[in-house]
Amino acid sequence: MRIDFHTHIIPSHFPNFEEKYGGGKWPVLEQTCTCGATILVGGKNFREVTDQVWDPKRRIQDMDREGVDIQVLSPIPVTFSYWADPQEALQMAKIQNDFIAETVAEYPERFVGLGTVPMQDGKTAIQEMERCMNELNLHGIEIGTNVNGKNLDDPCFIEFFEMAEKWDVPIFIHPWETLGRERMPRHNFMYTVGMPSETALAAATLIWSGIMEKFPNLKICFAHGGGSFPYILPRLDQGWEVWPHLRLTNHPPSFYAKKFFFDSLNYDPLNLKFMMERFGHEKIFMGSDYPFLLREIDPGKVIDDTDGLNSEQKEAMLGGNAAKFLNIEKKKRGAVYASTNTGE
Repeated sequence: MRIDFHTHIIPSHFPNFEEKYGGGKWPVLEQTCTCGATILVGGKNFREVTDQVWDPKRRIQDMDREGVDIQVLSPIPVTFSYWADPQEALQMAKIQNDFIAETVAEYPERFVGLGTVPMQDGKTAIQEMERCMNELNLHGIEIGTNVNGKNLDDPCFIEFFEMAEKWDVPIFIHPWETLGRERMPRHNFMYTVGMPSETALAAATLIWSGIMEKFPNLKICFAHGGGSFPYILPRLDQGWEVWPHLRLTNHPPSFYAKKFFFDSLNYDPLNLKFMMERFGHEKIFMGSDYPFLLREIDPGKVIDDTDGLNSEQKEAMLGGNAAKFLNIEKKKRGAVYASTNTGE
């Protein structure tokens, strides 16, 4: 069973929020042909996309060709719209959450869904998270690494994390609005340097602030193999040791880092082995970033190419770990899950 934890989807048609509400930061999907479109932000080309990003039948064709049994569908981060009025952003979130839920319901054996919530308003975010999990039967929530420049340890997010732990909601943290982006206008460094650094900052913030100590059962997965976080963890530990006056936790950062989960999107077996040694293979699951240019082809390639893995480790990282993280077995969704549970 191969589960691709990290894929993105968007409805092919949704209202033009720029015309409806004003403001120049709403993403607008402008179809250029039956098999392609442009995502515009502020009237400028943000990203060219193909029908892979909205057509489930096209996705299933790719999945069959690349050996993927299940995709976990999550929104494209540009649609988070944390900058907007919370009620307007809620409408954007609901359109996407409903679309993802409908896609999963149409193909329950091939897809699992994650929702999005307006993190700029805690109560609204919690309400939509509850709807995603209880009414739409989604399996988790995707959020950004910061919200309008506020790190995830800001007091306004505490209740959200508290309820996510209480309701056993898996959280997928994806980098967006990266630090230092004003210094990365060329070379697409926002994607290759900024996003890994942004992810590291988010992970370090959740640990150093004491959130992971306060909510020890909070389930969090970081995109892109955790970015640069796994490699700076010893430096974070050293800072904790030499600055005792800054400590907010009873243990060094590496203690809490073992609570995190990560997708496998780091492209290199050496990096994967490093992460296995640091966190354990149980904390890693396959993720490809389908269908974008930086994605791994075929999904799971870095796991397949890593020498010395036993069958238990490989099967866990290719699908078993994601199934446990997302509570797929508990929800018993579809015949494919039933066959997995019986070992068929």
